[in-house]
Amino acid sequence: MEKTAEVLTRLKDEYPEADTTLDYEIPYQLLVATVLSAQCTDERVNSVTPALFDAYPTPEAMAEAEQEDVEEMVRPTGFYRRKARHLREGARTIVDKFDGEVPKNVDDLTDVEGVGRKTANVVVSNAFGTHEGIAVDTHVQRLAQRLGIVETENRDDIEKALREKIPQDDWGLVSHLLIFHGRAVCSARSPDCEACVLEDLCPSSRV
Repeated sequence: MEKTAEVLTRLKDEYPEADTTLDYEIPYQLLVATVLSAQCTDERVNSVTPALFDAYPTPEAMAEAEQEDVEEMVRPTGFYRRKARHLREGARTIVDKFDGEVPKNVDDLTDVEGVGRKTANVVVSNAFGTHEGIAVDTHVQRLAQRLGIVETENRDDIEKALREKIPQDDWGLVSHLLIFHGRAVCSARSPDCEACVLEDLCPSSRV
């Protein structure tokens, strides 16, 4: 617990600006952007979403969209057929089951097509300011394992372990901190351990 608290303190000092880097104005836009961000950079997503949001500004509009039209717009984000299908079917669920409003809790959000627990945690935390869980993406998974905070590879188990060690008020922030650090220093292939503020705490350090 003490080690995790120290990791959190140092990362807060290192990345005071840590926040989502996806561009959005309303919860539905964040949901769409987060679905598109799977296996794609946020920068690429942000280059695609302005035109997509203009064409389909609401779940109602997306639910009525043609599959081929959505595919063409989201093609640069990769896996575009699956993502387009998830966006259209997810929008239909939001319209039919939630009266066109993005659900504000994780359990309901994961009933939406294409929305897993990670995506739901991102939306609930960032769009609604409530912290029901911790979004575990590849960066969060990698750093939690490298730092020795968790020993499992299962993302649900990683989230559970992090929730037990981190105060709930920081559940939303910790994902951003680990993502920022993963991008800036602790990359998958060539971590810059000499530049890492966590080097002395990390059992995976190469220094």
